[in-house]
Formats: sequence, C-alpha cells, structure tokens
Amino acid sequence: MRSGHAGRSRETERGKGTIVGRSMPSPAPTARQTAAIRFRGVRKSYKTHFWQRPVVSLDGLELEVREGEILGLIGPNGAGKTTAIKLALGLLFPDRGEVTLMGRPADEPSARAAVGYLPENPYFPDDLTGRELVDFAARMHGIPAPERASLVPELLERVGLGGAIDRKLRRYSKGMVQRAGMARALAGRPRLVILDEPMSGLDPVGRREFRDLILGLKRDGVTVLFASHVLSDAEMLCDRVAILVRGRLRELLDLGTLSRRRRILGWEVEVRGGQEIAGAEPISVRGEERLLRFPASATAGEILAAVDRAGASLQALVPQRERLEDLFLRAVGGEEEP
Repeated sequence: MRSGHAGRSRETERGKGTIVGRSMPSPAPTARQTAAIRFRGVRKSYKTHFWQRPVVSLDGLELEVREGEILGLIGPNGAGKTTAIKLALGLLFPDRGEVTLMGRPADEPSARAAVGYLPENPYFPDDLTGRELVDFAARMHGIPAPERASLVPELLERVGLGGAIDRKLRRYSKGMVQRAGMARALAGRPRLVILDEPMSGLDPVGRREFRDLILGLKRDGVTVLFASHVLSDAEMLCDRVAILVRGRLRELLDLGTLSRRRRILGWEVEVRGGQEIAGAEPISVRGEERLLRFPASATAGEILAAVDRAGASLQALVPQRERLEDLFLRAVGGEEEP
C-alpha cells in the first residue's frame, strides 16, 4: 500500500487548501462561523414492538461540529452514535429538535450533496471494479467525464488501491473494500465527511495510512465526523471528542488543551548513578541508568530533592497523565465499553 507517500506528495505539489484536484475556497471570516453539523435538542426514539414503550436513542442532544475540525464520537454500545450519524445524513428524522448541515436542514438534498459517507460495513455490487464504483459515485455528483477520468484514479491511488483499480470488488479483501468505500465517499469532493468505524478491517499499516488520509482531509479544509470504539485512533486524530452516554452528551473534550488538565497518574524518572532512591519503584536498569516510577502524590520538587540526596544525576522527569481511555471510563462510569 503506497498511498500514504503518494497522497502526501500530491498534496505538497498542489499546496494547502486542495482536495483531490480541486481548490477548496477558504471560508470567509464571520463573527460566528457556521457549524458543519448542529444538533439542537435532538430526541430520537424507536419502538421495537407496537405495544412496548419507545426506546430512547438520543435524549436532548446538543452538539456542534465546527467547520474544518475532526470530531470523534465515542460512547458505550447503544449510546446513540449511529443514530446521530443517520440523523446527520438525513436517513432518520428526529422526534424533536433540529439537525442542520452547513446551516441547512439535514434532510435537504442540497445539504447532503456536500457530504461524503463511509458506513462501518460498506456493501457494494461485487461485479463492479474499483474504478467503476468510484466513477459511478462521481457521476451521481455531477462531475463531468473529463474530470472523472483523472479524479477516479487519483482517489483510488490515494487510498492505496492504485494497483487494484480494475479488479472486481469480489476479489477485494475486507480492508480493500473499506478503502474503496473511502474513495467513493470522496468522489463528490465533499466539504464534510462522516465515517462510522472507518478503520474496521484494516491491518496496522493500513490503519496508519488511513489516519494519514483523514489528517490530509483536515489539511484540505474538510470537516470530519467519525464514530469509533478505538480510543487510541480518536486520541491521535481528533481536535475534540464527544462522549455519548444513554443518548446524552456526557463530555465534550478539547484534546488540544486537555493535556494540561489531565490528572497526573505518576512520574517516570530516569537517573544515572547514585544510591537507591526512597519512594521510587524500579522499572528497568541499563548499566548505570535506571528508570524509576514515583507515585502521583509526589511533587516534582520532592522528586528532585530525593534524586539529589541519593547522589544521582537526573536524566529525565516525565509526568504520566491520564489517557483518553481513562477519561472515557470515568465519564461512562459503569456503562459498557464503546
């Protein structure tokens, strides 16, 4: 899979603010920039049987996805993530409240035309080739044939399918089908891309290159909303993360500023020489260098004083802060895993 380097080189040649061959206009500065997606007091419930009480999937959801950001939607099973995505795509209608895309109702065709979507388990006619699948999607978006002739191969190359462009989908692996689905989602040159478990079925190399692709979309000015149960992916990719629990927004975390607020769980300290240091738990020893762990209750000043008393030379002092997983588990309490 060569798309990671190939895609990045094309982006460099075209410069920032482009996506797969077309210049993306810079948003005009406004006092309050329009949200790419906005949920206002959204409630959605289902009836599994006529005589049963409705099951509430979303309960008064208030959430904005800002233009140009990557927002991750995470939560336990049944939290309402997929329902929120379907509402944003206009595939469901809220019982109460409003969902808008770029300031327009989500069920308006003109709003949905600017959206690309990749479901968790995409299914396509397996007698099509990758080229035919993406070409058909581009044609449905009104892109003329001369543009499609260059756009389709570029998209498939960008997702790592340049060598399988004319292969039937029935001969694609699950991960290849997922990548073909991503190329199809980009065929309309969208301003907003919605991804539901986008890296499902990918191997570690494929996951890394898919992350590069998503970050490339952000550089191109495309807004990305994705639902994922893989918290490490969300932590590496997202500007913000929304945690849903029982249909409500439990936490909205800005990962850019969160690091300063995360609780310290302990300290890792690397020293050279000296005697044993009171209060430190040894992790590893390599020659005269020792890696130690201090509890969260210790302060940096206390650690420095302990190292000095032991006659050791301090090489590194690193606080071990909470990860997104720790924050997620604290937010959901006894709920199920995402």
